[in-house]
Amino acid sequence: MTALATVLVLAVAAIHVYILILEMFLWRTERGRRAFGTDQEFADRSAPLAANQGLYNGFLAAGLVWGAIAAEPVGFQVRVFFLGCVIVAGVYGALTVNRRILVVQAAPAIIALAVVLLTR
Repeated sequence: MTALATVLVLAVAAIHVYILILEMFLWRTERGRRAFGTDQEFADRSAPLAANQGLYNGFLAAGLVWGAIAAEPVGFQVRVFFLGCVIVAGVYGALTVNRRILVVQAAPAIIALAVVLLTR
């Protein structure tokens, strides 16, 4: 169960690294615009904002990786904290931007958190 929890935490981290790449480096490209449903004009105007959001997603990913590799009890505490942050961000994003965020961001974190808590 512990190995599954670690894999799920790292999967959530990987999702956030991918979001970082989309927001920081691919925002203005066709791939980035398609992922977020934007047009070129909006992408050009909002690129600094998107890069900032990408940086925050990178911090979430870093925290999740830290939690996955840290010794106990710190690792458990860090995993719970950062998965909670991802869940809150995902729910907020789903309510304010696009419901798809609930599936892409919050649901994987909810599943990972449930498994992490079951390892205790």
